[in-house]
Amino acid sequence: MNIILMTSQDFIDESTVRLSDERAEHIIRVHQAEVGRCLKVGMIDGLMGEGEVISIEEGSVTLRVLCDQRPPKKLPLTVVLALPRPKMLRRIIQNLSSLGVSKLVLINSYRVEKSYWQSPLLDQISNYVQLGLEQAVDTVPMVVELEKRFKPFVEDRLASLAEGTVGLVAHPYVSGECPRDVQQPLTLAIGPEGGFIEYEVEKLQEIGFQAVTLGARIQKVETVLSQLIGRLY
Repeated sequence: MNIILMTSQDFIDESTVRLSDERAEHIIRVHQAEVGRCLKVGMIDGLMGEGEVISIEEGSVTLRVLCDQRPPKKLPLTVVLALPRPKMLRRIIQNLSSLGVSKLVLINSYRVEKSYWQSPLLDQISNYVQLGLEQAVDTVPMVVELEKRFKPFVEDRLASLAEGTVGLVAHPYVSGECPRDVQQPLTLAIGPEGGFIEYEVEKLQEIGFQAVTLGARIQKVETVLSQLIGRLY
């Protein structure tokens, strides 16, 4: 944890926090903090600052905190992503959260196996988002939504969601090169490995999305995500 995230329930008075869960264990065992040590802290969905360790007991840490700093700005980016394989889900969400993506919409696609939607890991999404915040020293969680039906989502919701942004769909089988350093809000659609099928690309293009590519090589989704975000911002 590069930042200790807190909620209002952690406070025992206006400026004092007592932790007795995995955060306390991390402070004791990983930070090896002693009384008087100052650590980065932040309120989830709020300000960041410093917390001074004022007592350490068995399994419990008490901090005096002052949060007076704004968190880093989010990227003006919504990622619309075909639901990845469960074993990749945790890593992808954590990475997008740490990169500062504002919103993630996980959608269905022809190449997404139905079993993916039954994965118990979907119930852990908020935990993965928080891991990304702790990595990046941020306090504002990425919004995550699930859309299990491709066509109704694209036809009925995506156009309004992408309103006021540049809509791009990453696809390996087009000639349009992905732009660089786009200093404006984006909605970026990314399919499973191998890309969306042609029907899905056409549906996205019908609502104004431009199909772009990073080249002919087929890469893992997590690799493409990092490449695209680094290139676009």
